Formats: sequence, structure tokens, C-alpha cells
Amino acid sequence: MNANILIVDDDLAVCSSITLLLKRAGFHCSSVNHPRDIDRQIAVQQPDLILLDMNFTIDTSGKKGLATLKQVREQYPRIPVILMTGWATVQLAVEGMKIGAQDFLAKPWDNKQLLASVKTILALHQTDATSASSNTDTLNNFENLIGEDPKFKAILQVAQRVSKTNASVLIIGESGTGKELIAEAIHYESQRTDRPFVKVNLGGISASLFESEMFGHKKGAFTDAVVDRQGRFEIADTGTIFLDEIGDLESSSQVKLLRVLQEQTFEVLGSSQSKKVDIRVISATNKDLEKMVSDGSFREDLYYRINLIKITIPPLRERRSDIPLLVNFFLNNLKLSYELPDLSISTQAMNWLSQQHFPGNIRQLQNLVERAVLMTTNTQLELNDFQEHYRDRQLAAQEINLPTVGSISLEELEVKMIKKALSFHHNKISQVAKSLGITRSALYRRLQKYNIPYDDQN
Repeated sequence: MNANILIVDDDLAVCSSITLLLKRAGFHCSSVNHPRDIDRQIAVQQPDLILLDMNFTIDTSGKKGLATLKQVREQYPRIPVILMTGWATVQLAVEGMKIGAQDFLAKPWDNKQLLASVKTILALHQTDATSASSNTDTLNNFENLIGEDPKFKAILQVAQRVSKTNASVLIIGESGTGKELIAEAIHYESQRTDRPFVKVNLGGISASLFESEMFGHKKGAFTDAVVDRQGRFEIADTGTIFLDEIGDLESSSQVKLLRVLQEQTFEVLGSSQSKKVDIRVISATNKDLEKMVSDGSFREDLYYRINLIKITIPPLRERRSDIPLLVNFFLNNLKLSYELPDLSISTQAMNWLSQQHFPGNIRQLQNLVERAVLMTTNTQLELNDFQEHYRDRQLAAQEINLPTVGSISLEELEVKMIKKALSFHHNKISQVAKSLGITRSALYRRLQKYNIPYDDQN
């Protein structure tokens, strides 16, 4: 790389060490030891990236560092900034991310992590700068993400550009919008395509099992540890880990996850030795994480660590023009699977589908089409092949009459909802969990918590 990097730190030893590291990696570097010299050096060097210390001797509180960052972002908005912090709290680094820093590194830094951060930020900056002139028609591993809606195509273009970097990605969207498919596409379009892609449903991992599931354990580490077990992070080493339903992660587990993401190290349960990992992180949730940060249920520092790039997927009701494309895609695949080459869909049925709300989004549409294919005895799917099942779902939702505020607790309401869903879906746990918008594991925990009897018919 021929990128120019400006290092701003009043510790000469730090400047020398980082300069040597970056020059060996092929970068051009210069440094200044006081914030007042930044403007002059930017004019001379025209850097592609700035490494900015937060804790100057003139003000160890970090306030001067934040003020300097704000000034740089206002005057030079196109130059990305990575913060370095030694004595400051993590909260200070989070404040820097809010102002506009792209990443933050703790001192003493890890050389490999520093280089990875620099390369990732530069790659993101370069793809953003060239995206207007790039050809985005060929999406390769994005071919199964069907849609012509302008908002959706813009999302795919961002995802494709980001895939070429190691940037952490947060995918936001309602259940059934295709968050996992986009995560897979990003991985298989990346430089890690031949490395592991490990999916983890964090909503199904309790705090007591988090360390064992994510970091692994040694035989004898606890009562039921009869053999050694690899954790998800170790399995995903050199590849990508997909942290699905991260908004459901319990508070104590959030702290442990943050440590791994920051330090790229973890300890196996029952072992005192740390293991290093090289992992690209993609997270997903249907929760409003910003609101959760505000009310204290999700750590702000973790939010900024996973949220270098955020991709928000619109619900299907906001891209209804894509419904015919999706229906034909599902139908063509099902015709092959069930050996029904002559099966088609009527114009009336397609028009009706295009007008529906689909609270379950693409997943609900796919299930509706597959059910119609399985149930029909004709060679053409008609309106009545879809309406009955769709109406059943709508009636189920309408049957829930909310009580007046104060007449019932949230716990009692949750119990009523679960019992109603169990009855409606005839104890089919997968369908019950899907209709309630939670995972099977989360549903099982609630069934045990509230002592709700059930007979799993799955």
C-alpha cells in the first residue's frame, strides 16, 4: 500500500514504534507531537488516515483529544481517524466514535490488530471514494438476494463494497428479512471466502453457558465437562463469526464478548492460557440497539465495536415491487424440488400477494408459496391457494385482545401470549417460536420459567 498516514502523539517513542511498524507494512508515515501542528502537516502530507492519541501530556483527561478529533472531523471530513487511548476510559473512546472516529485502539496496542484496523479503514475509505464509478451489476455471491427495489439494491452495493474489507458489520432488520443471507454473502465475497463461516444464535445461549459455547472448555472444567470442547471463536479462527440476535445477549455475556472483540484473545474454560484469534465479526438483530443503549440494556462500547458499518434491511412491505420477483424465484426452485415443471401462478394471485403486509417478511412469503405448492392439485396456483393460510395467520394476530394498562403485568401477558400460540399452532414449537418472534431456545426457557405445560409436536 502507498497510503499516507499521520500519527499524532506527544510520546516520541510511540511515534517511532508505530512509524517503523507501518513503514514495514508499506505505508508512508509522518508524525506530529502536538495538536497545533496537525493543520500544517495535513497541508504538507495530505494523509489518507490519521492515528490520533487521546491523552496528551497537556491534558491527560482526554478532553483535549476529543476537541482535536472534533476539529479534524469538521475541517477534514474525508480523512478517517483511528483513536489511540492509554489512560482514558472506554467511555471516552465511545465519545470519540460518536464524534466520527472510525475505530479506537487501546495502549499498549497489538501490532497485528493495529495493522488490521489501519488496512480495514483505508479499504473502506477507498471503496467509498470509488463506489460511484464502480460496476455493481455483478454481485457474484449476492445472486440469491433477490430485489430491484432501489433501497434494497443500494444495500447490496454497500454490502458488496464492505465485503472486501475486514470491517465489523451490524445488520439490522425485522425477522425474516434475510439478515443471515446478507451475512453469508459478505463472507463468501470476502478474502476469507475459503475460511470458516460460523453462525451463532446468541439469543439461545444463556449467561451460564456463554463461556463454554463461545470459548470452549477443558475436560473437568465443570461437572458435565467430560471431554475437551472447542468454542465457536476457535472454530471461526481466520474466518468470519456471525453473531445473530446479538440484541438478546445478556448483560454479563456482553462484557465477555466485548473483551474478545477488543483484544482478539480469549481463555478456554479450565485453562489459564490465552488464545489469539483472527476473526471478522458480522452481527445481526431485529432489536433497536440504540434504544437499548439509551435504557442501559446494551453496552454502548460493545455497540460501537460491532457497528463500524451498519446495514439496515427494509421490511418486505416497504419493497412490495420485489414480491413478484421473490415469488417467481421461490416457485422456480420448488418446481425443481418437487418435480412440477408445469406449475405456474395466476395473475390474480400474484397481484393479491403483491398487496399483502407480510409481517413475517420474506420468510413468511416463502412459507406461503411452498405451502401453496404442496397443497394444490392444479397446474396453476390461484388466489384461494394463498388466501386461506394467510387469513389464518392474520386472524391469529387479531385474536389477541390487549388488556387495559394496569390490569395485568407483563409477565402475565407473556404467559397468555405463549399459551395462545401453543394452542393455535398445536404445540409445534418451531411454529410457536416463529410466530412469537423468538428462538426455540428462548421459547423453551420461557416455558420452563413459567411452568407452562406443552407437548412438543415438532
